[in-house]
Amino acid sequence: MRKHWIDNLRWVTVLLVLFYHVFYFYNNKGVFGGIGGFGTYPEYPQYQDVVMYILYPWFMPLLFILAGVSVKYALSKRSTKEWLKARTRKLLVPATIGLFVFQWMTGYFNTQVAAMAQATDLTAGLPLVVKYLFWALSGIGHLWFIQDLWLVSVVFLLLKKMDPKDKVHDWCGQLLKGKATIVWLILLGVFFWLGTQTLVMDVSNPAAGLLNLYKPVFYFIFFLMGYYVFSHDAVQETLGKWWIPLVVCALASGVYLIATTFGENNTEPQYLASVPHCIYGWMACLAMMGWFKMCFDKTNAFAGYMTKSSFGIYVMHYLVIAGLGYVLKLYTTLPPLAIYLILTVAVFTLSPLMYEIIRRIPFIRWCVLGEKK
Repeated sequence: MRKHWIDNLRWVTVLLVLFYHVFYFYNNKGVFGGIGGFGTYPEYPQYQDVVMYILYPWFMPLLFILAGVSVKYALSKRSTKEWLKARTRKLLVPATIGLFVFQWMTGYFNTQVAAMAQATDLTAGLPLVVKYLFWALSGIGHLWFIQDLWLVSVVFLLLKKMDPKDKVHDWCGQLLKGKATIVWLILLGVFFWLGTQTLVMDVSNPAAGLLNLYKPVFYFIFFLMGYYVFSHDAVQETLGKWWIPLVVCALASGVYLIATTFGENNTEPQYLASVPHCIYGWMACLAMMGWFKMCFDKTNAFAGYMTKSSFGIYVMHYLVIAGLGYVLKLYTTLPPLAIYLILTVAVFTLSPLMYEIIRRIPFIRWCVLGEKK
């Protein structure tokens, strides 16, 4: 029986990523990659940036947990070889070939934004073919997530070869039974903190930014917890039973984190490794799973469409953010509120529209979306 709450939580989280990127693009807290805010902090607080502090600590860890859970279910229905082949087509093709077919356009705007930040255009004077290659590589942007997910999946399969009968999974299931289950789940939050200790704290190292973006060890931990812990029915039932206390704890820890850190760059490794951040991030993951398990384990036509389409919408959306967001900031005199509203409406309408167009074009849909049909 399909677990609709997992499908619903995944596509809702993807939509929250789209919403997050609207505010991220215009942030003035020093988060790398955006075009910049409408004033300098702290003279211009730009309180709308609070969206980043609310969402960033947990939505990517949660997506990797859900990916781990889904892998457990998928491998019970198909062979490892079949699953890896489908995974490679779905994840690696859009994040490699798709760069040269579609994402180079996103890369063009990314380079324009970078040129503004650095006061120099690194592509100036280069031949068009070289610029195109530069744009294609710069178009990786948000696709780091699916590249990371593919890498994590491959490493997981290598690890799983040492336990072909899934004894570790069964052992975790036996351990996480009984009244103490919720306590164990909360205590697993220590792995959230341990994962952040793998980040490169010295950001002066040129490779640090890239490593701290991909966070391979950090996200692999959540993928493993999804597979070995949260794929168990008993664990999911416990989360559903405790969803209200978990939501309350997540809200309380989130309020504390935001109240004490607003204004800081919330993507710096020191921030991510702080105890308040780890507590909020973990409690939010548990709360979202418990809430959806209890209240949203159902489906309808819209939810079914989003379950099938959210990945493609995610692949499409950043062109809207980078392109339209760039034009609105540089070539209009609209007030910030109007810019946020226009970009928000655009990303939630144009992204699905582009997805629907691309998925109907043979071969192109394989390159950009990893879809056969």
